[in-house]
Amino acid sequence: MEKLINPMNGYKAALIALLSFITGLYGIITTAQNATPSGGVIFFGVLFILFAVFLMRGLMVVEPNYSIVLTFFGKYIGTVRENGLQFVNPFYSKLKVSLRSQSVESTKLKVNDKLGNPIEIAAVILYEVSDTYKAVFDVTNFNEYMKNQSEAAVRHLATSYPYDNIEDEHAQITLRDGGKKVIEMLEQELNERLIKAGITVTEARISHLAYAAEIAGAMLQRQQATAIVAARTKIVEGAVGMVEMALAMLSEKDIVVLDDDKKAAMVSNLMVVLCGEKSASPVLNTGTLY
Repeated sequence: MEKLINPMNGYKAALIALLSFITGLYGIITTAQNATPSGGVIFFGVLFILFAVFLMRGLMVVEPNYSIVLTFFGKYIGTVRENGLQFVNPFYSKLKVSLRSQSVESTKLKVNDKLGNPIEIAAVILYEVSDTYKAVFDVTNFNEYMKNQSEAAVRHLATSYPYDNIEDEHAQITLRDGGKKVIEMLEQELNERLIKAGITVTEARISHLAYAAEIAGAMLQRQQATAIVAARTKIVEGAVGMVEMALAMLSEKDIVVLDDDKKAAMVSNLMVVLCGEKSASPVLNTGTLY
């Protein structure tokens, strides 16, 4: 678990180091100018300079949206997130970890959907490090871990749902029309997989989704055929309604009395005119109907 620490102000330590360095250097130069240099003064001057250098090793700069993980001979000490010039024990080892939002785009994965159709899918994922301890010590490389787990999550999502509902009309969620629901499930699975590495997924989007090349043409033809059938169904429904309305109005207003045979002929002619792909060419009867 990440442990935050508040180190000493780095400017104070830098001032102490600077004064120690100046004092030691001044003592060495002053003693060296004398006819009989004092070995003790030179010794302490060197000590002051070494002390200044030692203090400088403990200084570190923490930039915004960055953190520094501190260890002492392999033992985790804590994490510094406070920005600015900071001072810690010079013996501490320091590892810089970015807290900025980062994005990764998975490669185009070729997988089979729930119905076994080969599809291509890819996703763009926005993430950030929320626990530096887990990111540094629980996984070898949290960036590589993120890439591998994101591809595994996208692959699992693609195999859990059909691409569309053409073959499975009762499918409540599909990859193509799932929209926000599919994204929420992807983000949830990513966070469950990446919590071990101290990573939080802030946003995920499917960047590419299509049938695989070998079946794309056949699937396109099937979608077109389905659309044509649906359109024809609407046309027939409308034509039947118009014919029914025409017969009802003729009967209601007593414009003409038609027996069953003539009604059947009229219905046939109207259906041909209303449902035909091309404009009908009427034939005018100048004689009688009988």
